[in-house]
Amino acid sequence: MKQTTLGQLKTPISALGYGAMSFSDFYGPTDEEKSHAVLERCLDLGITHIDTSNVYGGGMSETRIGTFLAKQGQQAQDLFTIATKASIAAKPDGTRYFNNSLEHLESELNGSLERLGVEQVELFYIHRRDANVPIEEVAETLATIVKSGKTRQVGFSEIAPTSLEVAHAVHPVAAVQSEYSLSTRSPEMGLVQKTAELGANLVAFSPVGRSLLTDHPLDYDTCKELPFLQVNPRFQADNLKRNLAITDGFRQLAAEMGIPAAGLAIAWLLAQGEHVVPIPGTRSVEHLNELAAGVDVILSESDLAAIEQVLPIGWCHGDRYSAGQWTGPERYC
Repeated sequence: MKQTTLGQLKTPISALGYGAMSFSDFYGPTDEEKSHAVLERCLDLGITHIDTSNVYGGGMSETRIGTFLAKQGQQAQDLFTIATKASIAAKPDGTRYFNNSLEHLESELNGSLERLGVEQVELFYIHRRDANVPIEEVAETLATIVKSGKTRQVGFSEIAPTSLEVAHAVHPVAAVQSEYSLSTRSPEMGLVQKTAELGANLVAFSPVGRSLLTDHPLDYDTCKELPFLQVNPRFQADNLKRNLAITDGFRQLAAEMGIPAAGLAIAWLLAQGEHVVPIPGTRSVEHLNELAAGVDVILSESDLAAIEQVLPIGWCHGDRYSAGQWTGPERYC
């Protein structure tokens, strides 16, 4: 597996990571056995960077990673570099809010470490920033957590490049996690550039467009059964029909190049900069193999032009989030 580095500490990680939200039931039911099979295949493929969160399945994702590591023996701590996140909280009535306080973040990280069965993670993110708290204060809080020894590096999810610059001036920000793919190109409006400038990674989640950029995209009947996709604009009936028709050209191009469509989507992301780290998620070992097939593909200028021709920037019908799903992420373009 091709290697890269993480953050200003330049910790060695695999160029392709794994997004462990799929160890919860977010995109459909799974179980511990299937999750462990995916982690086992990650090791076989050389995928060593695992991204999770305290809220994925209410801790289910971290627990399944922890039970897998527990079976590996003493070397478990060295098998993966692990990133986790916190700050999304809920009131007694279920209303979601964002808590960036030191007390909350330390408590949640302690819970994550217990579920994972490790004493330290490589990277700890603010999952969503509280817009009512100056980001300088949040960066100071993260610096305090680094000093505790429970994480080596820190990051943010879904922040603007301007916020990144301000936070980084207080304490090094190792990574910013953002949706980035051939269907979501907004990070190119400053985030790709700013992360590179500051020596941070851009960790790209949903790198295959929530299935649109694969050989087996989700159909409308399946989307209607998944709470996130049933309200997501890109997966509403008319938009999905258009998006599937457009991405047929991408699937055909991938077939002509002899690579799975998901692998081509990964190869395109890796071509956007050595600091870009895609973290696809899947419940399937077979799909993981398709994703990993793109890591060693070197795209020529003509390949990139051909991809741009079939999926020109702005091709995707529908916003990437519904109005409710936009609560939290920072808009900057």
